Amino acid sequence: MILIILLAALALIGLIATFIEVHRDGFRPVATDWTRVAEHDVVGVSAQPGSYR
Repeated sequence: MILIILLAALALIGLIATFIEVHRDGFRPVATDWTRVAEHDVVGVSAQPGSYR
């Protein structure tokens, strides 16, 4: 019984730690600030249909 409680506690700690790290990693859907991107022509890029990466 103690082993099951320890495994459940370990799983809970791992789950909480995962959520904390995902929150702190900086991955968020933020719009690109095109003024900080080097040599980017917004009009030139939008005029090129079908250029996929």
